Amino acid sequence: MSGRHESGDRGSPYAPHTADETAAMLDAVGADDVTELFDIPESVAFDGEFGIEARSEREAERHVRGLLSRNDDLTEFLGRGHYEHYVPSLVDHLSLRSEFLTSYTQYQPEITQGFLQALFEYQSMLVELTGLDIVNASMYDHATALAEAALLAARVRSTDGDRVLVPDYLLDQRKDVLENYTDGAGLSVETFATDDGNADADALAEAIDDDAVMVYAENPTTRGTVEEGLAEIGALADDHDALFCLGSDPVALSILQEPASVGADVVVGDAAALGLPTAYGMGLGLFACREDFVRQVPGRLVGASEDAADKRTYTLTLQTREQHIRRERATSNICTNQAWVALRTAIHAAYLGPDGLVDLANDCVRLADDLAGRLDDVTGLRAPVHDRHHFREFVVHTDQPANAVVEDLEAEGFAVHAVGEHEVQVCITDANEHAADRLVAAFEEVA
Repeated sequence: MSGRHESGDRGSPYAPHTADETAAMLDAVGADDVTELFDIPESVAFDGEFGIEARSEREAERHVRGLLSRNDDLTEFLGRGHYEHYVPSLVDHLSLRSEFLTSYTQYQPEITQGFLQALFEYQSMLVELTGLDIVNASMYDHATALAEAALLAARVRSTDGDRVLVPDYLLDQRKDVLENYTDGAGLSVETFATDDGNADADALAEAIDDDAVMVYAENPTTRGTVEEGLAEIGALADDHDALFCLGSDPVALSILQEPASVGADVVVGDAAALGLPTAYGMGLGLFACREDFVRQVPGRLVGASEDAADKRTYTLTLQTREQHIRRERATSNICTNQAWVALRTAIHAAYLGPDGLVDLANDCVRLADDLAGRLDDVTGLRAPVHDRHHFREFVVHTDQPANAVVEDLEAEGFAVHAVGEHEVQVCITDANEHAADRLVAAFEEVA
């Protein structure tokens, strides 16, 4: 019988090693204690007891249910990077099949042809929506895709430069991730001004120079506006040999300007707008680029080929992670991708089809326009703040302090974002349109 099956003093119920086995391993590597194997900064080190009471499975379930019952049951009109659309039950039914839902990696070409084909279809759908040649499968979320785009820009730029230009509407969490990634690469992130919710081309023209490696913009923007000057932004970036990176999502891309047609070199975003309910953290990083950069793409590419019997097959065509190639040639060390989420997105997109996707996108324009008009009729409100076309969401000016309005709306059962001293942001889709009448009535009570 091996040591792991012998009764003995184990340091943790979740580790298989006995005290004797641990001592033997420490002796082999020349360490006196397990703590010598880790370099944990004193500021974050914890040397105490968690104080978690041991419970049976039934007791633990009852305890967790009690904690969850304390959550507020609010109808959300939130948005700002997290968008919910109705996910048909077919997506759950297919994606939860045992051949798809597994803890093992889904991209072993010799055993998972079906999954590789699904990822190939995901890539192909996004190629059609972006107009770019290459889509990977996939990144963690919008923020990591944006950060990888900046690193790619620094690698492919023909001249030296260290500036990444982003609009001042960029969400803080995306900017934080971008700065974390680019700091080690010696890049600096700088903002340029916006005008009435959209990028200010004049401000960008003053900010950009030959040290800029990438210019970033979004369509729709964080404030829900449709960006109208994308071609001008792309031309400014091209004039200075900087890459133009555009942030968007697959629903919006079905009716807004095709990124390739306005000069976008890279498209990033969160493709989980299809296939997932609102997850507040879990996403699906979209990453597309021109074929010129195929050797610099982070993550993985799935390609189609033929086997020895001339049958169509699918395989991992390119992986630029150091696990697969020499470290000095690796372009990104991103590890876990979002293959299963990409599968769900592909299923949802295929279920909708081209016409259904366009219908859903048109609803995002119509619903936002209708709700903004109704809120504009409420005394004490002005909506939308920006005189633009909107997609899914818009900003509302409130005569009352925005934080007080948000708190009062919570008491009425609704969640919206406060985005300024007298501004709140409202997001409406097919998932919450049924509650629009009640939201307007609540605003009439609190505004």
